[in-house]
Amino acid sequence: MREIIFLMALASANAGISLRVVEPMLPLLAADFGASVSVTSIVITSYALAYGCSQLTYGPLGDRFGKLRVVTLSLIGAAMGSLGCAFAHDVSSLAAMRFVTALFASSPVMLGMAYIGDRVPIGERQPVIARFIAGTIIGQALGPMVGGALTDWLGWQGTFVFLGAVFAGVSLLLFVRTRALWRQDAGARLSVNPIAVYSQVLRLSRVRHVVVPSFIETFFFFGAFSFLGAYLKLRFDLSLTLIGVILAGFGIGGVLYTLSVQRLLLRLGQRGLVTWGAAICCSCFAAIVLTPEWPVTLPCAIGLGFSFYMMHNTLQVKATEMAPQARGTGLSLYSSTWALGQAAGVAAMGLAVGFFDYTPAIIAFGAGYLALGLWLRSNLGKL
Repeated sequence: MREIIFLMALASANAGISLRVVEPMLPLLAADFGASVSVTSIVITSYALAYGCSQLTYGPLGDRFGKLRVVTLSLIGAAMGSLGCAFAHDVSSLAAMRFVTALFASSPVMLGMAYIGDRVPIGERQPVIARFIAGTIIGQALGPMVGGALTDWLGWQGTFVFLGAVFAGVSLLLFVRTRALWRQDAGARLSVNPIAVYSQVLRLSRVRHVVVPSFIETFFFFGAFSFLGAYLKLRFDLSLTLIGVILAGFGIGGVLYTLSVQRLLLRLGQRGLVTWGAAICCSCFAAIVLTPEWPVTLPCAIGLGFSFYMMHNTLQVKATEMAPQARGTGLSLYSSTWALGQAAGVAAMGLAVGFFDYTPAIIAFGAGYLALGLWLRSNLGKL
């Protein structure tokens, strides 16, 4: 079982790389397509939008046909979509192929957590999920660095070809290692209409109290974070590789959080985690856009990753228990909300940058994140 969970984590890491690989290449894409960075950011928005919406289908599909089978086959579609990105001739066609890629790449994270829930007893589940999510964090950390380095070396087309090859390789490895388990992993025929199940879950007040803050959380955080690469290029004229390294500090901060979460919980509790996480995050965003020296941005990026997971991990824990009678459906809903918040945040930040420029827009989104943390401190008991 450990090998299977590792492979699911590997697939999730690859999806995380694909999610964030475009951030450092935004200025180059804008120049090649003759569009502004704000307009080109639709490439990020389209991926996040499809990533969020498609997860609503994977809970029922995984229950009916087996989680391992669905993840393996969906990654083939992700590989084809990513290869199609290399042939895009304008912003619209690239956004369309990124949308297709995300439709298939979104399965490993949510179905991986559901698989763990199926196989690991509740008393042993938390550390297993923490290690699984650490794989996703590392993937998202590598995304900007891989995107920056490969774009410098191979161009943006070569980067998407590389991503497609990785998707295909992971899919093949999953097929070889798990094909014999597909039959026993498959569930019984669904006895309830999935739409009816989602309707029932949404009627629970606890579910609404979790998914709404989760949407707001990623709206503010990734709305600001996704534009840091373009800001660093404009402000300091750094190479795409260096920008990728700086943005990868987010993942380093996330991993550092997973190593210290038990001590932080004992010292701060969940209310302290969301409060301090929001405050540190807001401070790091402000420091990045106000500092006159680019080396300051690296520790700030690490601080962003650490502080984001202080709040995000708390909401993850709440999400796993918000609908225990329909945990798979609940996790699908939570994952979808998380990604939709990112999509909406990037779109809103694109408009804000166009009207107000980078510095005030990023500071405003950081302040919104702080306000959410203060609200959660007072309302965490309802989640």
